Amino acid sequence: MQLNSTSGISRTVIWLMTIISGLVVANIYYNQPLLSLISEDLQVSEAAAGKISVLTQLGYAAGLLLIVPLGDKLFRKKLILVDLLLVFLSLVWITFANELWMLYIASLLIGVTSVIPQLFIPIAAELSTDKEKSSNIGLVMSGLLLGILLSRFIGGIVGEIWGWRTMFGIASGMMIIVWIAVYTMLPALPPNFKGTYGELMKSVFHLAKTQPVLRLASFRGAMAFGSLCALFTTLVFHMEKPPFNAGSSVVGSFGLAGAAGALAAARVGKLQKIFDLNRIIIYALSVLLISWGFTYFAGETYWGLIVGVVLIDLGVQSAHIMNQTDFFLIKSTAVNRLNTVYMVSYFIGGSLGTWLASIAWQYYQWGGVCFVGVSMGILALTTHLLFSRKNK
Repeated sequence: MQLNSTSGISRTVIWLMTIISGLVVANIYYNQPLLSLISEDLQVSEAAAGKISVLTQLGYAAGLLLIVPLGDKLFRKKLILVDLLLVFLSLVWITFANELWMLYIASLLIGVTSVIPQLFIPIAAELSTDKEKSSNIGLVMSGLLLGILLSRFIGGIVGEIWGWRTMFGIASGMMIIVWIAVYTMLPALPPNFKGTYGELMKSVFHLAKTQPVLRLASFRGAMAFGSLCALFTTLVFHMEKPPFNAGSSVVGSFGLAGAAGALAAARVGKLQKIFDLNRIIIYALSVLLISWGFTYFAGETYWGLIVGVVLIDLGVQSAHIMNQTDFFLIKSTAVNRLNTVYMVSYFIGGSLGTWLASIAWQYYQWGGVCFVGVSMGILALTTHLLFSRKNK
């Protein structure tokens, strides 16, 4: 597979990365509609089962920090192939785990190793022309987002019919197919950093310290994703109660509703022909806040939750694509390290939203969850309004 020197990167490579991004990132989210089934199977509390999702997201943040910067130091194809083997082993472990502590460790490792999409996005950004950058990032992101959303739908159905372990067994088999596809089709890209691993990590923190555009994008992304995770982590608990009395397959099907918002968000880059980037982010975060209005005031109805899910995915993912477009415009060869700062912040925010929502659910039920989601959305929008112009 060759890179196209005139257009920057071939469409075949872009589509390969798009599909694989969806298949790999899905590993992180299969557990969300399955938490209730895991809770029943292992006879543990909902709060204890909820920590599985928290640990997976924290693991992902750790993988982003420790593994993704290596994309600037090592040959990315070899790094991806080794990482895929680790993903496979982690999924096999969770498939056969019979103690809660085993699920905790395996979930953490799944999160740490499922960072491959975040090695693909810098490839798309680095090899694309400025004109194509936003659309190519958006395409790879669409695969990533569909993987996130459809994983909840597929995980819920498979879990309800065949049990939660089956879903992770199927996922491990998919990683073998992905490994073969990467080995045969992904081009080899040379590293662009010559220093030690320690120097590489120091440069990550230096970028965070010296790039205000990157810091602002990271905070916006963290708060928006935390708001989204607050909804999806507790939705299964909300819907298993009256008036819904719904199972994991119904909850997982909300991933299909969110997919509509994600697909629409993938085309948000085209709006840059009409509006500047900062204005698009304002609109995206406003949509996020509006979504919580439906989720709270019509949260006891299917239509209210469906509208809320579609809008929150549209808002969060549109902001996400614009955030990445924003900091990838920084003139630097450290594309993987820029993405590391952003995505580590992003998933720390997701973990925070999951944790706060779990506590809010325990004490205040759905109203508390909605308060957490709205608060994080307000923080994202307020910070953007205060600092976006100063950073230009």
